[in-house]
Amino acid sequence: MTRIGRLSNRVSQISASAIHEMTRLSKEIDDVAFLSWAKPTSDTPEHIKEGAIRAIRDGRVGGYSEPLGLPALREEIAKKLKRDNNVDANPAQLMVTVGAIEGLAAAVMAVIDPGDEVLLPSPTYSTHIRQVIIASGKPVLVPSIESEGFALDLDAFRKAVTPKTRAIIYASPANPTGTVFSEEHLRSLCELALEHNLMVITDEAYEYFVFDGRRHFSVASIPEMRKNAISCYTFTKTYAMTGWRVGYMHADEEVIPQVRKAHIPLAICAPVVSQYAALAALQGPQDCVDEFRAKYLAAREIMCGRLDSLASLFEYQKPRGSYLMFPRILAQEGAEDSASFCKKLLKEARVSTTPGIAFGPEGEGHLRMSFCVPGEMIEKAFDRIEHYFE
Repeated sequence: MTRIGRLSNRVSQISASAIHEMTRLSKEIDDVAFLSWAKPTSDTPEHIKEGAIRAIRDGRVGGYSEPLGLPALREEIAKKLKRDNNVDANPAQLMVTVGAIEGLAAAVMAVIDPGDEVLLPSPTYSTHIRQVIIASGKPVLVPSIESEGFALDLDAFRKAVTPKTRAIIYASPANPTGTVFSEEHLRSLCELALEHNLMVITDEAYEYFVFDGRRHFSVASIPEMRKNAISCYTFTKTYAMTGWRVGYMHADEEVIPQVRKAHIPLAICAPVVSQYAALAALQGPQDCVDEFRAKYLAAREIMCGRLDSLASLFEYQKPRGSYLMFPRILAQEGAEDSASFCKKLLKEARVSTTPGIAFGPEGEGHLRMSFCVPGEMIEKAFDRIEHYFE
């Protein structure tokens, strides 16, 4: 019998991803109504694919780019940040990454040392928690205010700061709740960060999918945060480029070289063909983004309507951004915990969702549903849920 070699404690303590576990289990069942993965079902727009094809035909994708990314792409990103995020940026403050995920991981590695604490609102994106653990840090989960749409609890954040606290990580619009944190709350959070000299690391993947008159706010637009903000963005959600794996980071000129030291051993550079696709995305027509936003808004309304008709089974805070819903489970049947509930719903109703416990302790008793799928898929899923609980 062969023994397995020694594995690190920091990795061994990480539980398997509930998102990917539900995906795996879903593949074992025929005809599943799939609401568990935040993956756009739209295809990448044609002008973006054509940009990649041209780069391939011209022989421009066979080698590495410089680690920070293609200069032309960083120039276009700087224009986008000024136009859409009110962030003054230059190419020296930018790094192209393998999606936002790799940028976030590199940022965490560059900011914290073993034993350092990182504050995260809870519920929060499960990968952020894992990134802190892999960097040998301690994630400190700060409960959000569910009755206020999972708003930041600023008093709780202030009380959570200790001499070991080094950073705050959040996503807005948030995964899994769809919360769009207000400019007022984010400015207050930044005041706390500056008071204690903390780095604020942002995940702005859903920046363009904001509804109901809400406004996305980037803390990098605050002049005082110039040296205390690392902001991560992605083409994944905005342009339905999930598989292209390309995103970017903005930070101060003194910070980027330090994060670059972590970026190189993690990735060397983002896929060059994807960088040319990203360049085409920024230089091409932007009406595709408006179309995606309108589609997700319509899908949200369908899901909200179906949840309203199941008020005895679920209650929810209406998401003001992203394409994710995070209802609380009221049903008694199979609701011992969110993981058991979701597995039973998958096995017996053929509907795949994600258990809320994956997103922190405050996620227990909830489930995450994605509305980036066609409306027909949402209707089918809820028809099955209704039939199951009848």
